[in-house]
Amino acid sequence: MTKIMLIDDDESLQVLIGQIAERDGYEYCCAANGAEGLSMLRAERPDFLILDVMLPDTNGYDICETIRGEGRKIPIMFLSAKGDIVDKSIGFKMGADDYLVKPFQPEELSLRVRAHLRRKGSSGEEERTPAPKKHRSYQVGDLELMFGRYEVRLKGKPVSLSSREFELLELLASDPGSVFTRDQIMEHVWGDKDATDPNSVTVFVRKIREKIEEDPSKPRYLITVWRVGYKIADRALFESGTES
Repeated sequence: MTKIMLIDDDESLQVLIGQIAERDGYEYCCAANGAEGLSMLRAERPDFLILDVMLPDTNGYDICETIRGEGRKIPIMFLSAKGDIVDKSIGFKMGADDYLVKPFQPEELSLRVRAHLRRKGSSGEEERTPAPKKHRSYQVGDLELMFGRYEVRLKGKPVSLSSREFELLELLASDPGSVFTRDQIMEHVWGDKDATDPNSVTVFVRKIREKIEEDPSKPRYLITVWRVGYKIADRALFESGTES
């Protein structure tokens, strides 16, 4: 029988999705955090995974990247209250197949699950292609970011960043050359654009520049777009010398 799995710490949501799965004739299992979820995924071998973005011990993006790094082809749907296009973009880039924003209609979730399973041609067994675990990265000039590993290197040497400093850089590097507003940065790093003073973004940018820029007053990597926001240098423009 086809098996649906959920990783989400919301008990009411665990019950609701369990009811939907039972109604639609699926087996069902759930986990409340990332570590438990990965262990359960490997043991239960479900056919479809529903994954929350915000988890107690990690975030869904890292879980998705780990699953894809192991070569697993299981369809993954993010289920999150964070419906900004930036969050969706990161989810899809980490390997998700779908993204459903809370609150949602149970019938919509059913239809999406059914469509993905139909495309997958579910046989009750998860397809898996053995592959070495890989971590995505972005490099521009002498700066390299390793997504999901909270690791940054400058000229091959580690740069000491706080988790939030890294998350800010990771967001910008998710779409090099594109400008992200302060609100987008605050929603991604702090979870809510109203959760912190907008000046915190300025402070974090200054601290990051002091660690990665040769001359923080003339940044080449972390660039300000006045009255709009910030971007990370695009590799092609950087190499051509036209990035500003």
